[in-house]
Amino acid sequence: MRPADPAGDTLAHEMSEHMQGPGPTPVPSSDQTVPVPQPGRSGAVRDDGDHVVTPAVAGHPGRRNPVVEHVGAGEPVEREPGDPLVTVVLPCYNEAEHVMLEIERISRVLDESGLSYELLCIDDASTDDTLEVLTAAAVDYPAIRILAFRRNGGSGTARRIGTQQARGEIVVWTDADMTYENERIPELVQVLLDDPSYDQVVGARTTEEGTHKWARVPAKFVIRKIAEWLSRQRIPDLNSGLRAIRRSVALPYLRLLPPGFSCVTTITLAFLMNQHDIKYVYTSYAKRAGTSKFKFFKDAYRYILQVLRMVMYFDPLRVLMPPALWLVLIGGLKLVVDMVRHPFYVPASTILLVVSGILIGSLALMADLLVRSRDAV
Repeated sequence: MRPADPAGDTLAHEMSEHMQGPGPTPVPSSDQTVPVPQPGRSGAVRDDGDHVVTPAVAGHPGRRNPVVEHVGAGEPVEREPGDPLVTVVLPCYNEAEHVMLEIERISRVLDESGLSYELLCIDDASTDDTLEVLTAAAVDYPAIRILAFRRNGGSGTARRIGTQQARGEIVVWTDADMTYENERIPELVQVLLDDPSYDQVVGARTTEEGTHKWARVPAKFVIRKIAEWLSRQRIPDLNSGLRAIRRSVALPYLRLLPPGFSCVTTITLAFLMNQHDIKYVYTSYAKRAGTSKFKFFKDAYRYILQVLRMVMYFDPLRVLMPPALWLVLIGGLKLVVDMVRHPFYVPASTILLVVSGILIGSLALMADLLVRSRDAV
């Protein structure tokens, strides 16, 4: 027999591999992690065993890898088929001690309701362990998405960017301080689903349990009455933090939201001034967990300023024309009295009253003209 040729055997082996094609791709073992999709992309919700997992937090079927997204204000995320119906926007600032309880409460009632949802938790540059708690919670709660700010922007900024990044058609705003009846979130959502004529549902509080209660109750009453007069609408609760909103209706008004607490006042007045109907559902209000971020004098001043700003933005005649007419009327009456007492003598104060009224009235008419000539919101 001829001895075997090692070189020939090697060549035959290589030709055999070339004819058969490459071998199967190795399957990753269970301890390997599949790369997580890039955050910020709007994609379809997929089924992952017993849970529904959004692409922002989806990982290997056997191991969840939560992604912390760092996004700023930009173009709203486009909804795609398969996206959840509801997005709960939950701003968090130094809420590490109790945010987990809030996540459990919201997730439980939404799971029981059968509504598809995502829980968008926004860490507003917390100085405690809030972000770590949220990241740990996302491992066990697949519906959680996490947005993290590197600079504190305020609850208004968090809600504005959260609504832009939401994938749900109905967006729910609430707080993470255990004050609101978040067990009733499905009820608020159901109102919008059952009655298309409403574009916002607000949880109107029946009690006041916040700090500085002795001053907040009368101050809120006065501000609310001013807002009702300016908007010609009855408003049971002007600045409740618990509300469900149609995202498509709210998007044009998001740029009007201020950074702080008065964002809820703004979205209320923006809807009312543009004939978007709001339904109020009475809810209870519990004492806050943790430390309040509300500063009475500064935030009360901002509330009043924001009410006037919003009405000026949509109906400036409502704000400016009444004082203008009163000044002209008082100046005219004073002119008559002055002419009777001192014929042909007009004091400077009388002239000042009349001229001030004319100037404010002219400003009101010009502001109204600008509002009517504006193409967008």
